[in-house]
Amino acid sequence: MTKPIITLDDNFVALISAGASGIGKVIAESLIALGAKVHICDVSETAIAEFIRLNPTASATLCDVSNFEQVEQVFRDLKSKYNKLDLLVNNAGIAGPTDKVENIDPQEWCNTINIDLNAHFYFAKLAIPLLRTNNKGGSIINISSNAAFFGFPLRSPYTASKWALIGLTKTWAMELGPDNIRVNALCPGSVNGDRINGVIERDAKERGVSTEEITNIYKIQSSMRLFVDPEDIANMACFLASPLGASISGQAIGLDGHTESLSNNL
Repeated sequence: MTKPIITLDDNFVALISAGASGIGKVIAESLIALGAKVHICDVSETAIAEFIRLNPTASATLCDVSNFEQVEQVFRDLKSKYNKLDLLVNNAGIAGPTDKVENIDPQEWCNTINIDLNAHFYFAKLAIPLLRTNNKGGSIINISSNAAFFGFPLRSPYTASKWALIGLTKTWAMELGPDNIRVNALCPGSVNGDRINGVIERDAKERGVSTEEITNIYKIQSSMRLFVDPEDIANMACFLASPLGASISGQAIGLDGHTESLSNNL
């Protein structure tokens, strides 16, 4: 059997927020396949139970990532089981409301920012001391979006959080580089799955057009006319976490078939 190009050190420990489904699940399972010890958290007890059934070597904590006290419990569980950390994947996020800015409910704004931005700060704050004591350094990967490169009509809170993540990624890379801790952001375009289907349905309803029209608009925003797969994101996360990504830090990496615009013009 050919040895995989991407390898991880023995006793490699990874923490993935919102890791029981979607992109987080695929990243977690890809790391497990490479031999990593993986701890996830998720807001869904049902999703966690199914993830652990399929991945019995992994561990998990039920957690609302917007609640700092619950995030602290994640790290208590992580320390109790592994007492080390090599990789944090800040994956938690929601789509947020789809509406014109003047129609967005302030509570929906705050909820989106709490999950898509504040939670990343909470996890990084608690992960950094563990990464800093790791003799081999470590890595933080923030899951941002191609919305971090453009304006994105009807998606104000989501876009605000994703732009902010790029600023945090570069700032943390500067702060943590001397400790051999690398920080990067992955910026997917539309990702095949339930979340983008929901976004398309809401966008179609807001505009009074069919979901097929919105799907076509989204696809022609990309030079390659495609939606990416969760596996594309997982592959890059594994690369960055491995020795192959040892000199990569402070980068916002597009995984989107080259987005040309998010103007959504009909």
